[in-house]
Amino acid sequence: MATLDHARPAKNDASLAEVERIAQRKLKQRHALVIALRILVLVVVLGGWELGGRFKWIDPFFFSMPSLIFAQIIDWFVNGTSQGPLLVQVWVTLEETMLGFLIGAVGGIVCGVVLGRNQLLSDVFSIYIKIANSIPRVVLGSVFVIALGLGMASKVALAVVMVFFVVFGNAFQGVREADRYMIANAQILGASKRQLTTSVVIPSALSWILASLHVSFGFALVGAVVGEFLGSKQGIGLLISTAQGAFNASGVFAAMIVLAVVALSTDYLLTALEKRLLKWRPAAF
Repeated sequence: MATLDHARPAKNDASLAEVERIAQRKLKQRHALVIALRILVLVVVLGGWELGGRFKWIDPFFFSMPSLIFAQIIDWFVNGTSQGPLLVQVWVTLEETMLGFLIGAVGGIVCGVVLGRNQLLSDVFSIYIKIANSIPRVVLGSVFVIALGLGMASKVALAVVMVFFVVFGNAFQGVREADRYMIANAQILGASKRQLTTSVVIPSALSWILASLHVSFGFALVGAVVGEFLGSKQGIGLLISTAQGAFNASGVFAAMIVLAVVALSTDYLLTALEKRLLKWRPAAF
């Protein structure tokens, strides 16, 4: 009987290990399937686009073709753009985006936490925040260009405005959704308001805040590019504006692809940061 009792746990462990191996194999197969389908969709879209342009089903003057767009990107890398080297244009736009993103995100988090923790301030400023948030923020780009000139400041200002309200809304809601029982327990244990905020409320709102960063970086990039489009000396937005003025559809699409690569690369970094900061969170099913 003792031998049987010892054999059963070993058998159960072997069964669990086998189930885990099967689950891991299925996850790998699904991941491979997703990648294969993504590549298939890309090939079908680009192939159909290329064939449509070559057989004149669509006008390549207005919609270009993948081969022409790829050639335009290569030409920019090799010979540079009309504003200078392509990497310089990318760096200028990325610098404006990052500055606007950082300033807007920090400001949004601070204001969201402060107003979320202070009911009086929330009641006083909520109406003004709603009014400011209802204004189409892109139209402020012209105001910033007039007030701050064609330099980096006007693009950063527009990016800040684009980011601030997204992060603020999530931070504010995350603070309000903090676990009341955990806050009450911390108060019973003698935690001060500062300790409550830093040790309980902000960690509880971290998921909300990090979720907003993925979206808000895209808004920061849009703000920087729109600002450059309205008036600038360098940047991807100016590159798009110049290509549009020359009726160069390949240049417009090429600049859009460069922006997409920048956005995807940054989103990957933000995802890695989120995973590092939220190791304690259970994995999603």
